[in-house]
Amino acid sequence: MLGLEPRQHQMLLAIQGMPTGVRPNVGEVAERLQIEHHSAVELVNRLAAAGYVRREHESGDRREVLLVLTAKGSRVLGELAEHHGWELGEGAQSLSVAVRKALRPTVRGRAAAG
Repeated sequence: MLGLEPRQHQMLLAIQGMPTGVRPNVGEVAERLQIEHHSAVELVNRLAAAGYVRREHESGDRREVLLVLTAKGSRVLGELAEHHGWELGEGAQSLSVAVRKALRPTVRGRAAAG
């Protein structure tokens, strides 16, 4: 959706949702997504090439690379959250109707037997 693969969307969520005090680097994101480090690097490469994330070097330690959402990445996450919120609202209504329909024969059967 919106040009993102599900894993890319998950990575953007993982970066944005890092708890305070946890540094958003590739290793941390890979652990949270339960994927191999090299797979996380590939996801970051694709997201960076598309302009959703950027890499920043920590000033004190040039070896550590932090992941930061770009304005584009934040915007797309917001749009996806809005869309998924709408889907959940619609889905809840449909699920409720389906559950009621599924339970009706059971309820009638029990009433007839009792």
